Order: sequence, then C-alpha cells, then structure tokens
Amino acid sequence: MGKHHSAQFKAQVVRAVLREEKTLAQLASEYEVHPTQISTWKTTALQELPQVFERRDRTADHLAAYEQQVEELYAEIGRLTTQVAWLKKNLASCSRAERLTMVERADPEVPLTVQSALLGVSRSSLYYQPVPVSPEEVALKHRIDEIYTAYPFYGSRRVTATLCREGQEVNRKAVQRHMREMGIAGVAPGPHTSRPHPTHPTYPYLLRHTTAAHPNHVWGIDITYIRLQAGWLYLVAVFDWYTRYVVAWALDQTLELGFVLEAVDRALEVGCPTIWNSDQGSHFTSPQYLDRLDERGIQISMDGKGRALDNIFTERLWRTVKYEDVYLRSYGTPRETRQSLTRYFAFYNHERPHQALGYHTPAEVYDGRGLAAQARNDTEKGEGLVLYDLAPVLLS
Repeated sequence: MGKHHSAQFKAQVVRAVLREEKTLAQLASEYEVHPTQISTWKTTALQELPQVFERRDRTADHLAAYEQQVEELYAEIGRLTTQVAWLKKNLASCSRAERLTMVERADPEVPLTVQSALLGVSRSSLYYQPVPVSPEEVALKHRIDEIYTAYPFYGSRRVTATLCREGQEVNRKAVQRHMREMGIAGVAPGPHTSRPHPTHPTYPYLLRHTTAAHPNHVWGIDITYIRLQAGWLYLVAVFDWYTRYVVAWALDQTLELGFVLEAVDRALEVGCPTIWNSDQGSHFTSPQYLDRLDERGIQISMDGKGRALDNIFTERLWRTVKYEDVYLRSYGTPRETRQSLTRYFAFYNHERPHQALGYHTPAEVYDGRGLAAQARNDTEKGEGLVLYDLAPVLLS
C-alpha cells in the first residue's frame, strides 16, 4: 500500500520546488518521495492555481456581502428594540381591557405567548372566562358604599360592625377585600391608609398651613366607587379646591391607570394649577401620571401619614354626587351612568348654588364672575380655605 501524504505536506514540497534552492533529486531524498511524484504535485498545483484566486475572490465577495447583511440585521434589531420599547410604554397607559381587545388569537405568525408579552398581560388571562358577580356581592358592596359615603371616617372594623348590627353575616376580612376592590379606605389618620407602588416615587406634602387663595391654586384628584344595579364603575375627578369646580372627570369599569390619565389630560386642557394634591395610591405615583404634571411645572403634593383628611373637599364632592344623583337614579348600565353624570356635573358646576361660595355656582367663581362676592363672603365670615382647619367639619 502506498504511503498517504496530507495536503499540507504536498503544499510544503511544492513550495520547496518553486523556490528552486535544491534540485528535484535533493528534495526527493529530503522528503522521501519519488521525484516523479513531486513533479505530479507541482503540475497539479500550477494547473489549479487560477482556481485558487477565483475562489478567494468569490470568498471575499461573499464575506463582504455577509458583513453588510449582518450590519443591516443589527440595525433592524436596534430599530425593532426601540419600537417595542415605545409600544410597551404607550400601551401602559391603556386599560387592561383595551389591551385584551388587541389580542389576535388566530394569528399564525405571532403566538399568544409573544402577544401577551408585548401587550403586558398574563398569558393565562387570555383563557380566563370571568365569573359573573353574584347579586349578594353586588348588594353588599352597595351597602358598604352607602355606609362609607355617610361616614367616610369608618374603617373596615366599623363598617363590619355596622353590617353585623343590620343582620348581615360578614367578617372583617371580606369587608376589607371588598373595600380594597372598591378603592376606598377609612378617612382617618393612621399608617397604611394609602400604599404607593413599591417602585414608584412619592412627593412631600405641601399644604400644611396653606390657604387655597384663588382658582387654579390647589387642585385635588381622587377616585370613588359608583354603584350600578348589577355591578359598579369607578369615577375619578380633578377638583379645584377654592371654587369647588369639577375640572375634569372620567369613568371606567376597572381601576386601571388609563382612565386616570384621561382625566388628567382633560383637566390640563382647562387650566394649570400651582399645586396638585393626591394620596399616595399607585395611580398617583405612576411615572405616566407624574410626568404629565412635571412637564407643566406643577408642584406635586401627596398626603402622608396623619394627613388623611386633606382631601375633605373631594370627599364632600363624592357625598354630594352620590346623594343627589347616584342613589336617586339607580343606574342600570355604564352608558346610562355616563350620560347621567355628564348632566349632573354640568348642573353641579353651572347651576347649583354653593353655600360656601356665597350661593354662587362653582363655574361663576372659577371663571371670575363670583370672585369679588366670594372674597367679601370670606372676609365677613372671617374664613378662608385654610386646609388644616377643615378636618373637624367632616366629623361633625
């Protein structure tokens, strides 16, 4: 059997021949290869030499094309990454219900796993079939709302005790859960009355010993529960503390962030306050909410411990709205609720005289037509809207 030589060995011998430093016989003796074999290798190498350069040229062209393709792919990945980040940021302001409507279950190219990740919803929630709320739970929540509206300083213990005295078999944990779902808590100083999101920033309280002196000086924002015959909605309102004017409001069936941002945007189209006050709930510490106020240069104030009564104006508004419209009309559908509240807030702002405003309407004082009379009224009574002096009024 002949001796097998590797390609590297053959190339080494041919290079030595081409250098012409030794004779063919010397190379044959040095490499222990027959001279005829060396000649064959040389001939083969010279014949195939053009093809080597052709392959090298093609390889260089392919490499340049490959590098260009890689560069284009990385650029596309960068664009897609930026677009996905933009999409997620803007989808965060949409309610969960709105994001769920964007799911395309029959799309063969984008699986539900990817769609749920892009839309920021749990994949398991795509298969969840909601269970209708029982009439008993609806009735219980409505009664809790009535008790809380009449006595907003009641916490879950007193609400539970009131329900038990009325003959309802309910424990405090159930009442706590219902009040949490309704977005309400007892208006009383104490720890944990409103918990911010753990990763969201909070702002200091700016209204200690401060007087709301003119329209657009201090605005407040808050959320309340609105009862329906077979369910409930959530109402958020932005409220001018000096004039009692409802600057903007919005309704939604869930406590998602979107309807809060909707109310904020509507309010900022009307005016811009010096101070904007809220509690430290997760809606009011979210970056989307805070960025809107920071961009307008608004001073952000948040209730802290022991300041639970600072939103007394808004609590009075909720009580008025519910006693004068919600409880009287017993809304049946979300559309009916929206239509009725639209009429009521127009009446409240523009037609309903307010005792604290010298029987002017909030709109008259907010627009300036009743400011002089309001100033005289405050002077005669020796009163102003000194925020820290108003807590006992709610308790009287």
